Amino acid sequence: MTRPFGSNRCTNLVVTLWRDDRGFVVSVELILIITILVIGLIAGLTALRDAIVSELTDVARSVQGMNQSFGINGVAGAAANTAGSGFIDATDSPASITGSDQCIVVFGTANEL
Repeated sequence: MTRPFGSNRCTNLVVTLWRDDRGFVVSVELILIITILVIGLIAGLTALRDAIVSELTDVARSVQGMNQSFGINGVAGAAANTAGSGFIDATDSPASITGSDQCIVVFGTANEL
């Protein structure tokens, strides 16, 4: 039986490539390490997001709780006078602010108020 020209060389090449496992262990280890790093990164970014949202919620509540009332007394001098001025800030309730009740429900602080 005669073989076609070069078939033995192709068979040897296929067998050589099939038995070659150099670098396989390193690539599998790198895939596992990268997978663990990505899972840790996702968990870390989730914790960072929750911390940022918590801080921004605190800032929003402090701005909402600011009292912007002021009063200026009038000044009377020898030749002129000015009238006083004032403003009394009404307390903001969460129901009167559009969207704040959704924010409270989303972040689970409805029972804390």
